[in-house]
Amino acid sequence: MRQPVPTLGHWPSWLAGMAGASAVVLGAFGAHALRGVLDPAGRELWHTASQYHFWHALALAAACLAPDGRARRIASGAFAVGIVLFSGSLYALALGSPRWCGAITPLGGVAFIVGWIALGMALHRMDKPAS
Repeated sequence: MRQPVPTLGHWPSWLAGMAGASAVVLGAFGAHALRGVLDPAGRELWHTASQYHFWHALALAAACLAPDGRARRIASGAFAVGIVLFSGSLYALALGSPRWCGAITPLGGVAFIVGWIALGMALHRMDKPAS
């Protein structure tokens, strides 16, 4: 008899909540505490980082609604990695990190793309009638 596949537990929903909360905190920090600190280019980087951070926190929450399975696990992980790599590298660049940190940003973008494809595949499972 086949063993049931272990579920993800609660980590994706916990991670979605933490990602959303941190997006709000970092967005507010950039808008208020860094107002006179960042130059216009730094403010634009911070804004882009916080926008992608927040949208992908929502995507991570959407992944929690998908049926459990490989695609859901990939989507959840890819969105989390994308937030760290994409938004994290932009936050760091805005704060004056060396320019080579910008080479990390596209890796986060690829993770976001993988996450969206996997989320689409996971949600597609919901459209199929049970057999």
